[in-house]
Amino acid sequence: MSAPAPAAKSSQQPLLVVVDPAARRADGESVRIAKDVLCARSCGPVKICLPDGPEEFARALQRRGSRRPVVVGDDRALLRAVSVLHRERELASSVLSLVPVGTLTRLAQGLGVPIGPVAAASAVLDGEARQLDLLVDDSDGVVVGDLRIPALPTAAAAGRAHWWAPPLRTCQSLVRTLVRPVPAGASGSLGPSRLRVEADGVTLVDLDQPVEDVSVSTSRGGFARVEVRPTSVGSAAPALRARAQSVTVSGPDFRYRADAHTAGPVRTRTWTVRAGAWALTLPA
Repeated sequence: MSAPAPAAKSSQQPLLVVVDPAARRADGESVRIAKDVLCARSCGPVKICLPDGPEEFARALQRRGSRRPVVVGDDRALLRAVSVLHRERELASSVLSLVPVGTLTRLAQGLGVPIGPVAAASAVLDGEARQLDLLVDDSDGVVVGDLRIPALPTAAAAGRAHWWAPPLRTCQSLVRTLVRPVPAGASGSLGPSRLRVEADGVTLVDLDQPVEDVSVSTSRGGFARVEVRPTSVGSAAPALRARAQSVTVSGPDFRYRADAHTAGPVRTRTWTVRAGAWALTLPA
């Protein structure tokens, strides 16, 4: 698999600027500023694409030709672009750029992308491509930042919003599908999960030890950071930590939060680190 070819000067490359429709709705002024900076300062041609939905967004990236893709949108738009290029098996040969626009930008900030349309657009033109690791699961899903498996909600907690629950009233049906049925007589707080967590084949915790939380995040050098918080009698036990190239979680049906998306239920899932699997333009 070939690595992205370094460019002598980012501003000289032809650009494909794909503006996520959610960004246009959320902050049209920031979108306008970003487009103005990119068009005014780029030494090469700039093509602006305004897709109406995910399918047009994906087609624009697939038909980019020799143009360097620049995504204007929030974390979800970045994740969509990474997923599209990964499915096309073109992620390793591409260099992505991002201008964060919207309210969900925690992932972008964590990766080092400047916040603000002028600073971010300037980084697109003057920055450097940085190779970043990626988590890929056994269903070909990707994780750019981190994933978490929370404790199970019990009776009283099931009626409240959770960290993974969409805050919109229009998503209430989705929330109901994400909350598991609770047995009669369950207590009114978050209950532990029964999971087996293996890091590079070594069992960190088994089904006989309930856990409060499992988190896996990309790191540097081809390893993921794994943290498991088991539950002891009446209190939380010290967290178990490991670095691994492969993480497998199995047990009763569980859901997990991967970046900005909730997935599952599944009974087993393995995530494998792919070192330097993609490149993002960041400030020099």
